[in-house]
Amino acid sequence: MAVRNKIKEFVESQGMSVYAFREKTGIANKTAYDLVNTPSQIPSGNVISKICDAFEVQPNEILEWVPNAGKGKAA
Repeated sequence: MAVRNKIKEFVESQGMSVYAFREKTGIANKTAYDLVNTPSQIPSGNVISKICDAFEVQPNEILEWVPNAGKGKAA
């Protein structure tokens, strides 16, 4: 996995429920719950924009790059 979402941690750090997160961002109910419950699900560009606009944050607040374990470095 090269990228994971940090939306669960973000929502918890805001002290809000998934419902409140969904309401503030305007994203679909299923999308909000899927993103919170599945770190491997990467939001679309449109959803990233909605979250960043609603909370006035950079994408790195909700996404992170995770190096692949066990892969060697290129020579």
